Amino acid sequence: MSASVKYKFLLATGDALALVVSGVLGLYLRFDFRPDAIFIYTWLRYMVVAVPLYIVIYYYFGLYSRLWRYASAEDLVTIAGTVTLATTALFGFMYVNPSLNFPRSVIVMSAFGNVAAVGGMRFMVRLLAAYKKRPRVTGRKKTLILGAGDAGRITVKELAKHPEIDSQVVGFLDDDKGKIGLSIDNIPVLGPMSLLEQIVSSHAISQVIIATPSAPAGRIRELFQRCTALGIKPRTVPGLYSIIQNCIDVSTIREVQIEDLLPRPEIKTDYTGIASYLRGKAVLITGAGGSIGAELSRQVACFTPSHLLLLGRGENSIYEVHKELVHSFPFLKITPLIADVQDAQRIDHLLSAHKPQVVFHAAAHKHVPLMEQNPTEAIKNNVFGTRIMAEAASRHQAERFVLVSTDKAVNPTSVMGATKRIAELLIQGMNGPNTTKFMAVRFGNVLGSRGSVVPRFKEQIARGGPVTVTHPEMTRYFMTIPEAVSLIIQAGSMGQGGEVFVLDMGAPVKIMDLAKDLVTLSGLKLGQDIEIAITGLRPGEKLYEELLTAEEGVAATQHKQIMVARQNHHCAIALASCLSELRELCAAGKGFDVCALEHLLTPKALDEVAAGVGGGPLEHCAVVGID
Repeated sequence: MSASVKYKFLLATGDALALVVSGVLGLYLRFDFRPDAIFIYTWLRYMVVAVPLYIVIYYYFGLYSRLWRYASAEDLVTIAGTVTLATTALFGFMYVNPSLNFPRSVIVMSAFGNVAAVGGMRFMVRLLAAYKKRPRVTGRKKTLILGAGDAGRITVKELAKHPEIDSQVVGFLDDDKGKIGLSIDNIPVLGPMSLLEQIVSSHAISQVIIATPSAPAGRIRELFQRCTALGIKPRTVPGLYSIIQNCIDVSTIREVQIEDLLPRPEIKTDYTGIASYLRGKAVLITGAGGSIGAELSRQVACFTPSHLLLLGRGENSIYEVHKELVHSFPFLKITPLIADVQDAQRIDHLLSAHKPQVVFHAAAHKHVPLMEQNPTEAIKNNVFGTRIMAEAASRHQAERFVLVSTDKAVNPTSVMGATKRIAELLIQGMNGPNTTKFMAVRFGNVLGSRGSVVPRFKEQIARGGPVTVTHPEMTRYFMTIPEAVSLIIQAGSMGQGGEVFVLDMGAPVKIMDLAKDLVTLSGLKLGQDIEIAITGLRPGEKLYEELLTAEEGVAATQHKQIMVARQNHHCAIALASCLSELRELCAAGKGFDVCALEHLLTPKALDEVAAGVGGGPLEHCAVVGID
């Protein structure tokens, strides 16, 4: 007999005995412990039918196919419902056999006894499993949990399941006065967070886990700094989504990371709204091999599109993303497409063949200093590549076209920012009577994207420094890549055509503070182990970024973290004239400084072109040579 069959047999035997005994006990209670022997005999006659009946119903509802070592309150509800159903069936049998005279009240009492016995046996399995797995090692790391909420409770349970981790949870700290002095899973809440230093000292704590995923970044930063000052490198748990999904396990308890310390709003996503425009649709993502494009691909795949198209010109990055998604979503149709968005004929062929209904255009040149040195390439890719994609999407009747833009498009001081602003204007001009709804989503820096500040700082720290900061007062807006992408996808569901959506990026962060935090997270001491060097602003860089131009207002949307910029809709003919001249100069190999491109972006310049005032749109702009 296999272990599984033996396990089920023992449970069924126990259930049968529980049914018999609960009925007999019910008789004793019903008749003040002096039941007539005829009733006991009648009950035992009932058991010939009742035991098989109950066992079959229990089996059908899965009471013999669960791992009861993980029994929960939800399982107890299932047990109660199953016993109630079986008892109802027994009443039915008694109704069609009136000759078997028996007190109905005893059946009801036996049902309560059955729930207690059947549930008790199964929860005993859980208790025995927990007893067998209890830690038996000595010299364990004394652990303090900061936060006695759901995250803290789940963390304690996970640590208890894994004695090999060698952790002994001494207690919780929590600022909720109603919890102080109580115990959660036999672990005491020792006091408020203000006692951190005292508890660490008095209990010889060697490990601290921050289990407050809903706390603001400033609070996490404070706790991190206090632990670090005590010589303890704290660990933390994942965010609220993982708590809700009960996804915390020992592998997700990790060291504090830079994103935990940055002031960013908690992202809330309307999954129903997103699913309505992605599920069952053909979705094309350009720049799918880049940081944003790859994450777009991952998140869009979760909404089961009918066909996911990954377009990029870098074969290696597209290969890696495609391989990852095929492994994660084996039943999803995913097609890698190697193409350059500047190749109009190739793009038209691909959109004609695959007919995407939703297009996310993330392909772009993004590195500010590099584009200052190569302005023609920035224009060709970011401006004309966008126009080629947008026109092809319109021609082949895509439903939505979402341009991934940047806060550097606001009052641009760089070629890259200026090209993205032109792309925004171009997208707005495309919106019209055609079937495609065009929109753009503008946001700030993302943590961890290739070539961005955080990976660069980490590389410099790994080399021993110095960490280079261009200006001590420079600030930037930050989000993680998954956060930004979830809002891009959300905004795509809201657009009616012509909008430029602006994401709430939280408070701006000083780059100097970011550098200091990364040094501390690396376990180094600033000024002793490593230095920070000020290098000065690079060409095209701003001291701080903006999310709106002076002419733009902002209107709220149904999502509190997504706003829509109020746009001045300029003449499409004027913009087309500007772009025509710009293309001619690019074809001639001429490069431009940012002033040349900014001239295109002013309402006055576009109005003058539309009215036929003055010369060509770039008449007053400096041509700075070949890039």
